[in-house]
Amino acid sequence: MAIKKHSEIVKNLRYLELLSQSFPTIADASTEIINLQAILNLPKGTEHFLADIHGEYEAFQHVLKNASGNIKRKVNELFGNSLRESEKRELCTLIYYPEQKLQLVKDAEQDLNDWYSITLLRLVAVCRDVASKYTRSKVRKSLPEDFSYIIQELLQEHTEGNREAAYVNTSIHSIIDTGRADDFIIAISNVIQRLAIDQLHILGDIFDRGPGAHIILDTMTHYLHWDMQWGNHDILWMGAAAGNDTCICNVLRISLRYANLTTLEEGYGINLVPLTTFAMETYKDDPCAEFEPSLIGGSKPIDEKTARLTAMMHKAIAVIQFKLEGQLYKKHPEWKMKNRMMLNAIDYKKGVIIINDKEYPLKSNNYPTVDPKNPNKLTPEEADIIEKLHHSFEISEKLHRHIGLMLHHGCIYGINNNNLLFHASVPLNLDGTLKEVEIFGKKYKGKELFHNIGMLIRAAFQNDTDPKEHKYAIDYFTYLWCGPDSPLFDKSKMATFERYFIADKATWKEEKGNFFKLRDDETVVDGIMDAFGITGPNRHIINGHVPVHVASGENPIKAGGKLLVIDGGFSQAYHKETGIAGYTLIYHSRSLQLVQHEPFTSTEDAIEKETDIKSTTQMVEFSAHRMLVADTDKGVELRQQITDLQELLYAYRHGMISEK
Repeated sequence: MAIKKHSEIVKNLRYLELLSQSFPTIADASTEIINLQAILNLPKGTEHFLADIHGEYEAFQHVLKNASGNIKRKVNELFGNSLRESEKRELCTLIYYPEQKLQLVKDAEQDLNDWYSITLLRLVAVCRDVASKYTRSKVRKSLPEDFSYIIQELLQEHTEGNREAAYVNTSIHSIIDTGRADDFIIAISNVIQRLAIDQLHILGDIFDRGPGAHIILDTMTHYLHWDMQWGNHDILWMGAAAGNDTCICNVLRISLRYANLTTLEEGYGINLVPLTTFAMETYKDDPCAEFEPSLIGGSKPIDEKTARLTAMMHKAIAVIQFKLEGQLYKKHPEWKMKNRMMLNAIDYKKGVIIINDKEYPLKSNNYPTVDPKNPNKLTPEEADIIEKLHHSFEISEKLHRHIGLMLHHGCIYGINNNNLLFHASVPLNLDGTLKEVEIFGKKYKGKELFHNIGMLIRAAFQNDTDPKEHKYAIDYFTYLWCGPDSPLFDKSKMATFERYFIADKATWKEEKGNFFKLRDDETVVDGIMDAFGITGPNRHIINGHVPVHVASGENPIKAGGKLLVIDGGFSQAYHKETGIAGYTLIYHSRSLQLVQHEPFTSTEDAIEKETDIKSTTQMVEFSAHRMLVADTDKGVELRQQITDLQELLYAYRHGMISEK
């Protein structure tokens, strides 16, 4: 056994030489082994899962600040009946919005020093509780430089003994006497927010509908531990940034549909003047009734003149989109989407469209830029607009910085602690087996399909990619957005044209793929997890994409608890049909909890009226055994590091490597 181990270490000597640069002595390696062993025995950190944020930045930021109610739960556990409900609400609001709440308190509080003394003690208690899951080193790294030492000291002391209580009280009075109480409250509140959640998982769709996708990504720029699985709306914006013109048209069309141009214009500086001018000239005599903006997506009310202009721009970009999509579907017959070349199916003299050999009258038949003989050809004016829009997306530094952030932290799927994370679906055959999908001349299914899609997406942003693959990668964003076998769409069609122009709602039907038909079948869900290498008794698929219609009695927990759908409708556009305002998922060391949220009113109400989001928690799983770091993916990684360090010790002690 020893000879075998010795021979294995000899084979591994080059790696151990590299490792010795970080741990140059026996003492260094031994200390690190002790530290890693200690970490393995800490409670598992809390994971936070969100999906389908859709630009609702105020609700998103609030859910981040309150950790889906996790901070409120901690406050209730710590203080129980020793504090009134109003005092607990005030403390929670202070933790969520310290700068703004402090100003209100100072305006109303008569004995401010007394309030400071009581509040600082409570904040230290909450911070001590949320920090208890982490090593001192990790906590120290999360502390602000100005208050790092004093927070560390206060977290180590308790108020039970006379000496400890005196020390804590003296420290707190010193903070108040030196005029640093406000700064300290802000600092420790931010630490509590950071430590309440160890890892954030965003399961797609940061973009579209709501007004602040750019604000959400600005927020994530400063967030430490997070990952994301790209959604179909994220892919649309990524495609636009990569130079896919149909994606650019879709991005503009959706923004105009909801009269929400904030992200485009204010967030990323996209110049819409050429489109505005063209639309006003081309559609000035067209009522564009089908293209009137929808204001149910949380958009601000707009006047009649703005609504009219928005409708004209909306129609202009939609027609250009249909033309460009037709060109792509002809270019890529392997996508099998020629039936979606909608402008080719119109009889422009009769004002009807022929779908599956059936004629449907069009709600309007005014296409001044369409040549019936060559309906997908852009006019010179349309081509000029696309060129200018393409350039505007290409030079938007902030957009490309945000896309880079999403590429760095994201992928099509993720596997974390026996949970398979993806946005929408896994393409399946009717019998529930994995379906093969063609990409760039090769067929893939399941995990291999997801991996290759992820690689293709990254290839679109790499200049050293083979030119043919690079161009295909850029085109493929369109298929990912609306292709029938796209794991981000997985429907028979995207009936955009039909919804605009055909009154018969039967043509609007978008038949969902087999994943959505079979996702309540435990055998099918088990088969998917097996294919992705997810093992263990407590394994799950977690995804979003399709809002859960709670108002109609739909349950987000499917396949006997093995599949959890956490899109409950963050976007205000969905609130009427879902009846709620989103789900989030919290994975503690003892339990997996699904949190159902009521609509968020506003940040102003949250601060002034202390109106936290009303949430209902549903226990998905509970474990009598508290999960430790040793039980997680991180534990597997740490145990491997310990093994490597033990081999390094062996090499040092047997003279195979010299201590530095």
